[in-house]
Order: sequence, then structure tokens, then C-alpha cells
Amino acid sequence: MTNLERLLSQYAAYHLNSNNIVTHFIGIPLIVFSILCLTARSGVDISGIAITLAMVLIILTSIYYLSLDKFFGALMLVLLVLAYPLALKIAALPLWNWLGTSVAIFVVGWAFQFVGHYFEKKKPASVDDLVGLAIGPLFVLAEFIFLLGFRKDLHQRILTEAQKQRAQMDHPSHTVS
Repeated sequence: MTNLERLLSQYAAYHLNSNNIVTHFIGIPLIVFSILCLTARSGVDISGIAITLAMVLIILTSIYYLSLDKFFGALMLVLLVLAYPLALKIAALPLWNWLGTSVAIFVVGWAFQFVGHYFEKKKPASVDDLVGLAIGPLFVLAEFIFLLGFRKDLHQRILTEAQKQRAQMDHPSHTVS
């Protein structure tokens, strides 16, 4: 099992309900975007080029995602780069407008997350493992690609392993092989 399969399977074990996954299609992008908005305002100028904290986060997370999977990593990089100009526009708003908008997007995103976990009847994966915060966006992207019918073998391996892990979570005294 690759590192990508292991991480997505661990995350998917908390996300087997289709209603939960749908709420994550909304919640996680909102949370990621809000973080870009919050971090696009701070940075430094290097030789006349503005380097924001959001840019650094985009680069670091993209490197991480690319190390897990070239296709998903490249696609995530494209999506983050496309979202960045709008995050910059929000960051350019007056202080309280920027902060209020960014925090509101963040709160709405988490509200969707918690509604989804109500359907799932499981706590968020990040409660047990903070790596889930980084894997969540990749999970949503992967689920979207799977819905489009691509990478079916990978999807099946992840789903099979996630179901095993979920059975272990639900019945810890019974080992599933």
C-alpha cells in the first residue's frame, strides 16, 4: 500500500457516508479558501515581489501532495493557484471586512463539516490525527476524480481498506483481516 493509499484510507474510514462526503465537497474548499484569505494579507517584499504566507502555504502543501501523487498534487496546485487571486482581493479589503469575511467563510466551512459528521455518526478524522487536516483537501479532490470515473483501481483499494479500518473502529475487540 502506498503512502497515498494509507492516508486516504485512514481519512476515508471516517467518511463512508455519501451525505458526509457531499458536505465535505462544500466545507473543505471553504475552509481551505478561508485559510488562503487569512494568510494572503501577511508577507514580505523580496526585490519588489510580494511573497505572502498564502503563497508559502500553497507551495508547501503542493510539494507535500506532489510527493504523495503527481496527478493529484498537480491538480491541487492548479486549484490553489486559481483560488489565490480571489483570496488576494479579499485580503485587500479593509481590516474588519477582510477578517469578517475570512472568518465567516471558515465558520461556514466547519458548519458543513459538522453537519456531515452528524450523518456519518463519527467524529472528524482530524480529532484522532491532525494529519487529517492536510489530507482532507486531497480526499475531496480524490473523491471528485473518483466520481468522474477516473482511477477506479485506486478508489477500490482505498474503499476496501477504509471499510476494514471502519469495522475495526466500530468493533475494536474484533480484528478484521
